[in-house]
Amino acid sequence: MVAESAARLTALRNFMIASVLGHLIWEAAQLPLYTIWAEGTAWQIAFAAVHCTGGDVLIAALSVLAALLMFGRGWPSDRAAFRNVMAAAIVLGVGYAVFSEWLNVNVRGSWVYSAWMPQLPPLGTGLSPVLQWVAVPILAFKWTSRRLVRSGEVDAA
Repeated sequence: MVAESAARLTALRNFMIASVLGHLIWEAAQLPLYTIWAEGTAWQIAFAAVHCTGGDVLIAALSVLAALLMFGRGWPSDRAAFRNVMAAAIVLGVGYAVFSEWLNVNVRGSWVYSAWMPQLPPLGTGLSPVLQWVAVPILAFKWTSRRLVRSGEVDAA
């Protein structure tokens, strides 16, 4: 039981570290797809990257927590549970990203896409944020899994 709890905490810590790094890198890379890149000051651009990363980290934490509540029995050592938690966290993250982008671009006007942002119908959601919520969690979960196997906390099987 203690080893199981330690593996869960290690997995969550690794997932969150990877999420912070992944989302920060993604946010910085996708800034030219928003008008703030051309219209904002250096301070506004830096603040946007850090602020958006903070929101991403909160969304990642809540998504993985909800996924664990739904499918986490045996996680992280049970491979099926690991895959189910990963899939649920990705679906929740993508769902929130689509909603948030629609709300903040089309309703609130909190941010504006540049002409370079590919948009997905029917809501006009930016492609980059949707891809972010697929790619970053996958990479974070893969990195978490590899670290757990390498440390011997879970089996490679």
